[in-house]
Amino acid sequence: MIAVLELFLRLAAWLLLAPLLPGIINRVKSWVAGRRGPPVLQLYYDLARLWRKGIVLSTAVSPAHIAGPALAWVALVGAALLLPVGQAGATLSFRGDALLFVYLLAFARFCLALAALDTGSAFAGMGVAREVSYAVLAEAAIITALLTLCVQSNSVSLVTMLAPSAGAGAALLAAGLFGVLLAENCRVPFDDPNTHLELTMIHEAMVLDHSGPPLAAILHGAALKLLLFAVLLTEAVLPLGKLSLLPALAALAGSVLLVAVIAGLVESLMARLAFRRVPLLLTTAFVLCVFALLVAWKGGMP
Repeated sequence: MIAVLELFLRLAAWLLLAPLLPGIINRVKSWVAGRRGPPVLQLYYDLARLWRKGIVLSTAVSPAHIAGPALAWVALVGAALLLPVGQAGATLSFRGDALLFVYLLAFARFCLALAALDTGSAFAGMGVAREVSYAVLAEAAIITALLTLCVQSNSVSLVTMLAPSAGAGAALLAAGLFGVLLAENCRVPFDDPNTHLELTMIHEAMVLDHSGPPLAAILHGAALKLLLFAVLLTEAVLPLGKLSLLPALAALAGSVLLVAVIAGLVESLMARLAFRRVPLLLTTAFVLCVFALLVAWKGGMP
């Protein structure tokens, strides 16, 4: 009974806190621009409004158009349950869960891409092609970052991998993972989540045909994914496993807030890159993770 209650409390924490991060980023952008901007809780209001609305469907779509966002949301929730939270550990933990973590992120992307292609729209297909082409480099960086932690900890379990800090390669790993965070969550300079220009949209082109509760699932899943990468970045760099429970949670919350503020500053001070330069920036993030892997490998050699 206690285990079930703990599961629901952890799940509620992930689901309720996720929409807060995009609100913080938008507030930072508003502050830098010198305008009032939307409230921090704006995404909560948007999700409640979308959940009460009906669904508008094209005659060309199949059940995959509705099932895609739902399955993607479930996959992201599963990835959140695998990620440890300081000394509190992970809700679900077993040997090799780091591999499942990567597969769940990839499965969520696949479901959203399938739902977008199901509309038969060339516009959605263009967005899917861009999303998948960028994901090739982003996923390579994620796998390399997890491999770095695996080499350092001699484990393929996230609880063990994220217990110590990244050591001498912490700065390299942090820079690489932050670049992946921006790319995976469609933030500037890779993408602009607020744009509606046909020639520049990536993720937005994939979700334009969704409405009502499926769109709410997509937006909440995007916020949950942002929180996932912020927590992963924090725990990969900081030695939260060496702290007691309350200091570790405080350090984790402060670090995630700092990541959100930095992301907001990046979006405020940088412009979106041209498409031909995005692969170069993603390759840079991958190379930084490779250097961190080399540092971990050489540091562990006698």
